[in-house]
Formats: sequence, structure tokens, C-alpha cells
Amino acid sequence: MQDEKWQEILGRVQDDFEVLDHGTEELGEVPGTVEHIIFMGPLGKMKLERTSRPLVLDKKALGSKRIGSDTHVEYIYSDTEKTHTFKAYRWDDGQDDWVEMESGRGDFSL
Repeated sequence: MQDEKWQEILGRVQDDFEVLDHGTEELGEVPGTVEHIIFMGPLGKMKLERTSRPLVLDKKALGSKRIGSDTHVEYIYSDTEKTHTFKAYRWDDGQDDWVEMESGRGDFSL
């Protein structure tokens, strides 16, 4: 999802619904951020998330053939290109947790 489209969605949500929370968090072990907005929507409490990460250019598995040696994977990230992931959730009181909404079911539209 492009930056302009995300900003358009945020603007529509802020104009049309009661916003409960809006913020950005850093991803822990990998570079990138997660921006979220929680609001009262047509299906109750809803959350939209956009994850932005640098594009993975290469992946190297490093290790030794000796018994008991450690192996790990090293990622090479792009300095200029990013990937973005968009997810929508609704709050389920029965599960007391967020449930991801599937895009093909027609659960949600802005």
C-alpha cells in the first residue's frame, strides 16, 4: 500500500469514526515500523495496521558443518526500497482478542 493511500485511509477514518488510539511502534528484531489506528467502526471496535519494512535483497545462511555448531540467517536489506503490509482486525468480545478480517469476504470497506 502506497503512502498516499494509507494517509487517505487514515483521514477518512478520523473524519468518519471515533478514534480510540493511533500510534507507531518499532518492530523488535528486524528493522521497520507498525502504524495502527483503533476506532469504533460499523462492526464495532476495529483496528487497521500498516507494517513498513525494508525490502530484503538477499538471505545468507551462515554456519559450520561441525556437530553442535550454531547456524543463523543474515538478511541484506535495501536502503531505499520498502515493503508495506496492510491488515484489518475487529475486536471479538468472546475471544477477548483481535480477529483478522479477510479481504475477500467483504467484511470491511472504506
